[in-house]
Amino acid sequence: MKHHTYIPQGVCSKQIDFDYEDNKIYNLHYVGGCNGNLKAIGKLVDGMSFEDVIKKLENNTCGPRNTSCADQLTKAIKEVYHG
Repeated sequence: MKHHTYIPQGVCSKQIDFDYEDNKIYNLHYVGGCNGNLKAIGKLVDGMSFEDVIKKLENNTCGPRNTSCADQLTKAIKEVYHG
């Protein structure tokens, strides 16, 4: 299993960490941000394929921002996934 760390832009969270194997995400953890919501995202996407996470969360926004912690996760995944 490999590990990836991503520094999100334009959101409250300061860091996104996750493990991955066979284009599936595991052990998602955010540093900072809305703790309860981000823990819930981690539980919901655990074991999900990169493709499915991107389809569900890409372009999700937060308030007036044009991105969100969920959208930033898709950017993090795209750094390691080229499918």
